[in-house]
Amino acid sequence: MTESARPMAVDGDRTGVLLIHGFTGSPASMRPWGEHFAALGHTVRIPRLPGHGTTWQEMNRTRWQDWYAEVDAALTEITARVDTVLVCGLSMGGCLALRLAEQRPADVDALVLVNPAVHVADKRLLAVPVVRHFIGAMKGIGNDIKKVGADECGYGCTPLHALHSQMQMWKDVRAAMSHVTTPLLLIRSVVDHVVDPSSSRIIMDGVSSTTKREILLADSYHVATLDNDADLLFAESAAFFAERLGAPDGR
Repeated sequence: MTESARPMAVDGDRTGVLLIHGFTGSPASMRPWGEHFAALGHTVRIPRLPGHGTTWQEMNRTRWQDWYAEVDAALTEITARVDTVLVCGLSMGGCLALRLAEQRPADVDALVLVNPAVHVADKRLLAVPVVRHFIGAMKGIGNDIKKVGADECGYGCTPLHALHSQMQMWKDVRAAMSHVTTPLLLIRSVVDHVVDPSSSRIIMDGVSSTTKREILLADSYHVATLDNDADLLFAESAAFFAERLGAPDGR
């Protein structure tokens, strides 16, 4: 495991922020965002999902229930230290964040989802349930970043057993999406080579949140937390948190 892929834990005030990275990624993709919230004085947690930040072969032995158990435990730990919690998720991390809001609404006070994945329209995914029994991995989806030199420290390939499990989680989360009433900010890149706009439409139409807003990023790709619009993303998410919960936004 590289140093940048390690989990991040910073203890601050009674306002908590839980950040969840994406499929085949690592905490490295969320660290600058976490550092932004830590600089505002907040308590921050960025867990490393099981099978991530090590090898794709190890990831192929994990399933969505393992990833969810990790973020569920992280939410339990942070809620014991703070009064309010903002849960932020990138890509598959957005799906995990939504499930936390579905399962534990009293513990999730606000949601920020960045290019969240709960569905992908690519018809090639229809073959995954069968193909995964014959090949271990396919071409990777990592580092879809417009900014030159940025690196999310993810895998160069996509483990197919794990991908199949993620697809099962998408169905599970979509089925209960109407249970989400948490204030929601969805931030989406106009150009995203990994997750198409169908996921954002499903989420915005499916949740029951009375407060839900979408912001478009014009100069970033999928891993927007490390891309050209990162500062805007950080500022908008902090302002949303402050607006909903009275937390300082640093402005």
